[in-house]
Amino acid sequence: MEHALSPATLAELRRPRPYPAVSVLTPTHRREPENGQDPVRLRNVVAKARKRLESDPSVTRERRAEVVAQLDRALAEVDLAHAEDGLVIFAAPGEHQVWSLARTVPERVVLADTFLTRNLVSAQAAERPFWVLSLSADRVTLWSGGPDRVVEERFGGFPLIHSRENFDAERQMQIGDQPSTFRDEGTRQYLREADTAMSTLLRDQPRPLYITGEQAALSLMEEVGTIAKSGVQVPHGGLAHAGPEAVWQALQPVLAAEARKDTTSVIAELISARGHKTFAAGADELWQNAREGRVRLLAVEENYRATVRDQGDHLVPAEPGDLDARDDIVDEIVEQCLETGADVRFVPDGTLGDANGIAGVLRY
Repeated sequence: MEHALSPATLAELRRPRPYPAVSVLTPTHRREPENGQDPVRLRNVVAKARKRLESDPSVTRERRAEVVAQLDRALAEVDLAHAEDGLVIFAAPGEHQVWSLARTVPERVVLADTFLTRNLVSAQAAERPFWVLSLSADRVTLWSGGPDRVVEERFGGFPLIHSRENFDAERQMQIGDQPSTFRDEGTRQYLREADTAMSTLLRDQPRPLYITGEQAALSLMEEVGTIAKSGVQVPHGGLAHAGPEAVWQALQPVLAAEARKDTTSVIAELISARGHKTFAAGADELWQNAREGRVRLLAVEENYRATVRDQGDHLVPAEPGDLDARDDIVDEIVEQCLETGADVRFVPDGTLGDANGIAGVLRY
């Protein structure tokens, strides 16, 4: 199952496809007893997708058989034992994908000429993904982090391995001591290479960056490159060779402190916006401003959801299951804001007070 949504992957998912490109969404659960219903619910929503294909007169028999076969392959790949909060299946002629999301999704089936990506985009923003670069004298390890774990990534030149077999023996003899691990030219060059590789990755997939290592390694990284100046430095050695759980535990206090700073910053911006008449709140007001590209900063409480009905000029509250009800309007707003260059921040429940779960700062 897929987890990481890069800009290149998102662009590929959004490209037009031969009709029908089928998107199947269903909520899932991490724990008992709720997860007991997930297998039945998944089978039912996939059966609903098959019925939609059978009843669509614009889908030929051959095309229908091909897409149904892709749905079956996708279903076989689903691992509900490691389910998160939402599951998305994409199927089209010749291809299928299964995405596990750490954010719930409404149950729905969509047939179109593109895949439905708004829930992936919103989940990615809510997860607040980050990079971790762990430094040591002989290895630089790259980790991808999310809301509850880090995993090692092996691409973009990482892990970067440095052999120190040819250290300066003559200098060691002259001064009677081995040169500092993080002062020899070979190590400097090796960390420059790590800096260049990480800078390239950040351009392609921008995320907050945390850099771990001994203080000497962090100081040298700051001296020879640029990423250490913009990233958050964590003076903790030994993590380049550690497992993901050790890295995750070492980062917990730092991540919590950064989250608190981020929330404080968002609140300050919203308070300032009230004074400058650029404040907006509520799903209806943010939806209208998002469509016009006016939102500069969007703040959403982590578990805020709204079910609405579109009455043309305004959204009105609706019940789940109502005719024309839109269960994922928050994800629509998040995706639209990101598309127009807004900064989207998810904050703890209750942070936004009388803003009813969603607020923003307008550009004008």
